[in-house]
Amino acid sequence: MRRWLAALALVCVAAGARGEETAQWPQIGNTPGGQRYSPLAEIRVDNVRRLKPKWTYRHGDFSKGNAVHGATAFEATPLMIDGTLYFCTPYNRIVALDAETGRERWTHDPKVDLHGVYAPVCRGVAYWRDASAAAGAACAERIYEATLDARLLAVDARSGKPCAGFGRDGRVDLRQGLGALREAEYYATSAPLLIDDLVVTGAFVKDGQRTNAPGGGIRAWDARSGALRWVWDPVPPTMPAVTAADLANGATLTPGTPNVWALMSADPERHLIFAPTGSAAPDHYGGAERGDLDYYGASVVALDARSGRPAWHFQTVHHDLWDYDLAAQPVSYTARDGTPALIAATKLGFVFLLDRLSGRPLFPVEERPVPASTVPGERAAPTQPFPTRPAPLHPLSLQRDALWGLTFWDKGKCQAAFDALDYRGVFTPPSLQGTLEYPGLGGGINWGSVSVDPVRRRLIVNLQVAPFVIRLVPRAQYRGAGDGSDLVGVNPQEGTPYVVERAPFLSPLKTPCVPPPWGKLVAIDLDSGARLWERPLGTLRGMAPFGDHFETGTPNSGGSMQTAGGLVFVAATMDRYLRAFDAADGRELWRDTLPYAGTAVPISYRVRAGGPQYLVIAAGGHGALGTEVGDAVVAYTLDGR
Repeated sequence: MRRWLAALALVCVAAGARGEETAQWPQIGNTPGGQRYSPLAEIRVDNVRRLKPKWTYRHGDFSKGNAVHGATAFEATPLMIDGTLYFCTPYNRIVALDAETGRERWTHDPKVDLHGVYAPVCRGVAYWRDASAAAGAACAERIYEATLDARLLAVDARSGKPCAGFGRDGRVDLRQGLGALREAEYYATSAPLLIDDLVVTGAFVKDGQRTNAPGGGIRAWDARSGALRWVWDPVPPTMPAVTAADLANGATLTPGTPNVWALMSADPERHLIFAPTGSAAPDHYGGAERGDLDYYGASVVALDARSGRPAWHFQTVHHDLWDYDLAAQPVSYTARDGTPALIAATKLGFVFLLDRLSGRPLFPVEERPVPASTVPGERAAPTQPFPTRPAPLHPLSLQRDALWGLTFWDKGKCQAAFDALDYRGVFTPPSLQGTLEYPGLGGGINWGSVSVDPVRRRLIVNLQVAPFVIRLVPRAQYRGAGDGSDLVGVNPQEGTPYVVERAPFLSPLKTPCVPPPWGKLVAIDLDSGARLWERPLGTLRGMAPFGDHFETGTPNSGGSMQTAGGLVFVAATMDRYLRAFDAADGRELWRDTLPYAGTAVPISYRVRAGGPQYLVIAAGGHGALGTEVGDAVVAYTLDGR
């Protein structure tokens, strides 16, 4: 059987090289399991240098920030179905383009309320075909979007018009069942998940605000009508969970529970949903205030799609105090022995390889002692799980002598700051003194997740090396403004004895105080867990004189895609390049300058038999990360034909 599958894979690769078959991109990760892999092979290692831009589309929805909202980030991964590209702008406008020409077919503007949104962003939309509807009927094919003002929308994939039979005039209010909400406290940034004729939604809950933050439960809505079918309230088994019937009778989801803001994935054959969870509220102090709500925190949770009941869960961080929420979409693959497997990649640079049906690790995971908390009222977990294979991809430890600066002067400033902080290695808990958090709260591996070549069973992941400083301040002693943010700055943590201050650990010259590379690309053999290769990802182009000559790696946001042509495509860096690497050894083969930084995930498709293979990426920068904001979608083909 395996030989037959291998032969079939080779036939598919050969067909791709001849340019004969079509290939769509119907989901954010292309497959329900999120592999970010294209079976096309017209673009190969030996001809990728011939890639040239075919067309560029500008959507116009971007801003450096204003009195209403912060600077935008364009992180959308388009879908390609039957010759049409679908994506969302940072303002939640849904756009449909001709996938071959880039010509606009329609747009739908839900006119979202952006008041208080830190960084307007939409990472993608979802597609569903109603098998019971007549071909060509209105809303027989639908695009779903979850918005920044907490609505779930359904529009006709052919016209962009709202599906009137879904919810109320094509929308469902996601704020129902959450109790009293504050401005921009609960909203969606990731695409919903479609499985078993259900639309499954999670949401972002603003970090560090209060112990009774909105509940982080997952809800499943009927894909046709928008009716609520089930709820997963992420409370421990010792607590009563809120159900869909309870919500219908006026109940609210349990406050303060872990939320799911990142992309979920699925195993439709087995009716399983894989949800990556965040932390119980608030992020940097647990104490007695959290109770047992850590039970499902920082975990991959497998849910039965038919009922919403947990099948298993695997926790990557115990009693999370660092904002080490699980940001990466869990990714499916099949192990060499046929085991259905799942990848959980974390902000720590850990990659856990799990049995998809049970959550059991495929390689040993060790519980290792970690530093204790020095904060009155806090009790940090005494141990944390460390994968043995693959070995951690982040350095994890940091020595004073290894601190880095562009000059002796700023290196000395970094060392003086280091001396003033509490740092006892990875998992040093937040402190009143101020704690060096390494990796920082952005990771490591973030929402761009990983890509998987299912034929070669090879994983590619981009990650960053960026430390943070976290300081707890007794509330009675805090004299600054109490307003918080959801990224850096001050978080009020209402309901606890402490306000938290967060900031990146930078030199006076605004470079990380740790040695480069600050961003890297890594390949892993999924059979053995061995690291195949790694290399810096990104240069200082545009950030320093002759910056193109300094391959230091940069902080990055976005992800990679692999192809049957033996390539890995990735942008994600601050230097605006879209790059192609040889997936076998990590050699850079091609790069092109994008109009703006490509903080997104590229896709590849072919619309018609005999037509060209396309490479497409959203390039609109990320204001909060310090890159210029914009609005481009760029398509490439060989020779631009």
